Amino acid sequence: MNLFADLLASTNGVKGGGTPLTQAGPRIQKTRRGVEVKSAREIAIMRQASRIVATVLREIMDMAAPGMTTGDLDRHAEARIRAMGATPSFKGYHGFPASICASINNEVVHGIPSGKRVIKAGDLVKIDTGAYYEGFHGDSCVTLCVGEGVPEEARRLSRVAQESLMKGLATVKAGSTLLELAGAVQDHVEAHGYAVVEDYTGHGVGRNLHEEPSVFNYRTRDLPNMQLRAGMTLAVEPILNAGSKACRTLKDRWTVVTVDGSLSAQWEHTIVVTADGCDILTDRDF
Repeated sequence: MNLFADLLASTNGVKGGGTPLTQAGPRIQKTRRGVEVKSAREIAIMRQASRIVATVLREIMDMAAPGMTTGDLDRHAEARIRAMGATPSFKGYHGFPASICASINNEVVHGIPSGKRVIKAGDLVKIDTGAYYEGFHGDSCVTLCVGEGVPEEARRLSRVAQESLMKGLATVKAGSTLLELAGAVQDHVEAHGYAVVEDYTGHGVGRNLHEEPSVFNYRTRDLPNMQLRAGMTLAVEPILNAGSKACRTLKDRWTVVTVDGSLSAQWEHTIVVTADGCDILTDRDF
């Protein structure tokens, strides 16, 4: 989850100079620890937190159907996270009101679930959630093609988003760099004619939901191109738009949509860097 908006502004949402804010990037928690390398004990706890997240997402993937509301999915997620001994990472985080983000079709990230938001056949639904367990977070997102009649373009967008995540993870190992990861994601996305959303990034994850470093999905001079070390824990999350990369935030100050109305897809995993690769802690195949 690339939550949440760092407004960098006063409460009226206007940046210095009087320009209304239309974009907001992720807030990365700055700590004295900097970029953390987790111990074996800490990784074991994160593995359990991530297993809870993976379990909830797998259940939602099985149950989501036309006629359900995003509020139905949120209630299920919260109940299951708590039943497994954790608390929802997102609920109350910088004021977010729910345990999942549920973003449909042209909604990019941070959609607020509601009992009034009915999921329809053919919808492309992004479900992002996190669990806080014994002092550590797990974080993951999936994109669902719901029911019959999902356009082939929507299925393709979701597939390429998931592939781009795995392409990025394939570069990860101790000694590799964040630039290699970003380049692998960007190259795969652009080879298929899609745009990487640049307003939101992945992030370190652990004691805080958002930690250093920022994990970009495209090459940029802003990228902290450090070498990865075994024991680093990251949330890697490519976000793709079928059209323009441009996004805007709605009046609810959470829901981000594509400016041109095109579809958007996202996949995310929490991982730990190892000597010769990475371990996907939120892997749903168990």
